[in-house]
Amino acid sequence: MERALVIGHWTLDIRRAAAVVLGALIVAAAAQVSIPLPGTPVPMTLQPMAVLLVGGLLGAPLGALSMILYLAMGAAGLPVFTPTVPLVGFARLFGPTGGYLLAYPIAAYATGWISDPPRKRGVVALGVLVGLILIHLGGLAQLAILTGNISAAARFGTVPFLLGDLLKIALLVPVLTKLTPTIRARL
Repeated sequence: MERALVIGHWTLDIRRAAAVVLGALIVAAAAQVSIPLPGTPVPMTLQPMAVLLVGGLLGAPLGALSMILYLAMGAAGLPVFTPTVPLVGFARLFGPTGGYLLAYPIAAYATGWISDPPRKRGVVALGVLVGLILIHLGGLAQLAILTGNISAAARFGTVPFLLGDLLKIALLVPVLTKLTPTIRARL
């Protein structure tokens, strides 16, 4: 005999809201792990990995909403952005890392959408790869505006991070493949 668990809309809304807040806090915690790199204004952080994790686990709409909340928290002046960049609050969105930050909701949405439902590692890997590319495109665009040179922007904001991005994909794909079906079934 099968039993069906019926969750009321109110309970489901609370779960989803909690997941959105938790996702923003996970990215905020990942932002605190920051290593300044010589020759670039962009530090190495765990933020992109956390963004893709949140997007993959929560799915497209909730993942993007979580990143919008994260940006709103940072723009309001809460200490959720990487501490090694000297700009604070709303000004951070116009600095050298602003393009990456502004790409987070789009990257989380794309990662969640492409890997929905997360049946196979290849699909999840594609979602993570597309998310990383979108984050880099956002950062590259902002740095190109600030430097006036797309080649310099790539040297500062893309090339130093390529090896780490491969590692992020290798770590995220098995985690998302394993955990996403369970998490999404509860949301």
